[in-house]
Amino acid sequence: MFENLFSLKGRVAVVTGGSRGIGKMIASGFLAYGASRVYITARKAGPCEATAKELTEKYDGECVALPIDISTVAGCQTLADEIIKREPKLDILVNNAGAAWGAAFDEFPESGWDKVMNLNVKSLFFLTKALAKPLRAAGSPERPAKVINIASIDGIFVNPLETYSYQASKAAVIHLTRRMAAKLVKDNVVVTAIAPGAFQSDMNTAARDHADVLAKRIPAQRIGSDEDMAGVAIYLASRAGDYVVGNTIAVDGGVVYANPGLEIAG
Repeated sequence: MFENLFSLKGRVAVVTGGSRGIGKMIASGFLAYGASRVYITARKAGPCEATAKELTEKYDGECVALPIDISTVAGCQTLADEIIKREPKLDILVNNAGAAWGAAFDEFPESGWDKVMNLNVKSLFFLTKALAKPLRAAGSPERPAKVINIASIDGIFVNPLETYSYQASKAAVIHLTRRMAAKLVKDNVVVTAIAPGAFQSDMNTAARDHADVLAKRIPAQRIGSDEDMAGVAIYLASRAGDYVVGNTIAVDGGVVYANPGLEIAG
């Protein structure tokens, strides 16, 4: 009964922003657990193709590079058209591509707001919409298709950094996950989200460049590893996560839910 609980054997996945960082961790995990094909996207063709080659050589399944900019609705449709040409059914979509912007409140530019909101929220919604047909085709009551949105703990708690549009966008992703889940579960498509904490990536330079210092602020006393991120994604994508609908799971070493916070006399 339980022997294939976490298996992804034969499944087809798309991981946006999959050439590096969290996206690469998830793509690697899917292939390690039996996915037959994982499509990864990135704006830059070189890194995307290099990662696809690396992962294809490492695992039994195939990693396919689709270097497409999905920061616009037109780009989302271009990616969806490429997937639909190749795959009549899509088992897993991971909406991981994202952007961040930091600036002081009084100087925060409109461009920094729009860039982040467009990619982190708007593209996430419209890519899922564009791929709804192959997701619905793959899903069944016995084996639903999966959409996994990558949010952030910055959408749950207040990060002291002045990343206004990023924090707002990730809070939006968490609620949008719930709303999309309510709609798509009826079509045997399960929508969930992951809220990462500190993982090494080009977006999180503190975790990448100052892991030892950052670890002291985390209850678990370390930053996240590739296995931590791949593990939760495999769980949600596999049979093990079929009954988890609309949830956002914080993967952060306890920053959000195991942090005592401020002492208040009373």
